Amino acid sequence: MQPLAERMRPKSLSEYIGQDHLVGKGAVLNQAIETGQFPSFILWGPPGVGKTTLANIIAHQLKRPFYTLSAVSSGVKDVRETIAKAKSQKFFNSPNPILFIDEIHRFNKAQQDSLLGAVEKGTITLIGATTENPSFEVISALLSRCQVYILQPLSKEQLVSLVDHALANDEYLKTKEIKVEEYDALILYSGGDARKLLNVLELVTNYQEEGTTLVITNELVTQKVQQNIAVYDKGGDQHYDVASAFIKSIRGSDPNAAVYYLARMIEGGEDIKFIARRMMIAASEDIGLANPNALLMATTAFQAAIAVGLPEARIILSQAVIYLATSPKSNSAYVAINTAQKVVRETGGLSIPLTIRNAPTHLMRQLNYGKGYQYAHNETNNFADMEFLPDEIIGKVLFEPSNNPVEVKIRERMRALWKEKYGY
Repeated sequence: MQPLAERMRPKSLSEYIGQDHLVGKGAVLNQAIETGQFPSFILWGPPGVGKTTLANIIAHQLKRPFYTLSAVSSGVKDVRETIAKAKSQKFFNSPNPILFIDEIHRFNKAQQDSLLGAVEKGTITLIGATTENPSFEVISALLSRCQVYILQPLSKEQLVSLVDHALANDEYLKTKEIKVEEYDALILYSGGDARKLLNVLELVTNYQEEGTTLVITNELVTQKVQQNIAVYDKGGDQHYDVASAFIKSIRGSDPNAAVYYLARMIEGGEDIKFIARRMMIAASEDIGLANPNALLMATTAFQAAIAVGLPEARIILSQAVIYLATSPKSNSAYVAINTAQKVVRETGGLSIPLTIRNAPTHLMRQLNYGKGYQYAHNETNNFADMEFLPDEIIGKVLFEPSNNPVEVKIRERMRALWKEKYGY
C-alpha cells in the first residue's frame, strides 16, 4: 500500500489546500490554468507545502506531456535526453510539454545552462521547485526567463483540515474508529510540512488495536514519534531542526556538538552551500568583532568547499566549524544593525545634516550643502570631532562593544576619540 501522504495527494485545485494567493479564484496560477497560457516558473517555499503537487495538478488539468527530474540524481545527460523526448512530442501549434525539476537549487551551472535553450525556444515549459532563495541558487540567465512564485507555510487551520480530510476520506483510515482529541503535537512534529504531518498521522494510527477506538492525544503522538523518529523523518526532513542545532552549537562554543550536527547534515544529503552560507551568517551574527577573522574563514571555506566538492569538502567544513565554535563570541554588530533598523522604522527619513551632504552643483553649495565639513584625514589622528547623526537622534547609542579583548580596545579607542559621547 502507498504511504498516506501519497494516497492523499490532491489531484485537482479543488482538493488543494493553501496558497490561495496563487491558486485561489482570480489568482495568477488559477488564471494561467484557465487560459492554458503560462511562462516557465519556479516555485519557492519550505518543504511540504505543495510544490510538487501543484506542478502535477497543472500538467494534469492542462493535459500536457509531463516530465520530471530530480536535481539530486540527474545530470546534464538526463536533462538533454528529457528535452529531446519533449521535442519529439511537440507538434505544430501544440502546447509545450512541461518539465518539472525538483530541488532545482541543487543543479550546478552546467546543468542549469543545459536548460536555457529549450526554455528560450519554447521546447518545454519549465517548472522548478526549490526550498532555497532562487536569486542565490539559479543562474541569472535562467532566472530571467522564469517567473518566481513564493509558497507560504501552511497555517495551523490548514494543517488541522488536512488531518480531518485524511481521516474522513482515505480508503483505509475511514474504515477505522479514530478520534483526534488534541492536534498540537501532530502540528508541532510536522513543522508545517504536510507530507510529514500525514507521515506522523499514519505512524500513530498504525498502533490502533483492532475493534477499539483510537483517541489521538498530544501524549500519544509524542510517545510514538520519539520511539520511531526514522519513520516520520525519512530522507532528512529534520532539515531546519538540525540546522538550528548546528548554529546554536557554534554560538554555544561547543565544537563537539557543532561537528556532530555538521555530520548529520552531510550524511543526510544537505547541500554544502546551504551549510557554508549558515556558517558565514554565524561568523558575523555570533562571533563578529570578537574575532573578525571568523568571517574570512567562513567565506574561504564556502569558496573552497564548492571548488572541491564532496567528499573532501567535509574536511574543509569541519575545520571551519571547529574554528567558529572555538572562537570568542560577540553579537554586537547584530544588535547594532537591529537597533539601527528599529530607529529608522520609528523615525522615518530624518534630515541629513547639511555638513555631510553631497554638494555636486553650485546651487547645492549655495544652500550650504557640505558647508563646514571637516575632512578627517586632514585632522590630527585622522579624526574630526563632528556630528554625523540627524539632529533628532543625536546621542542615540546603536553600537555597544561587547566584553572581549578586541572590543575592549574598540571601546577604549572610541572613548579616547569621542570622550562622553562614546563613554559607554
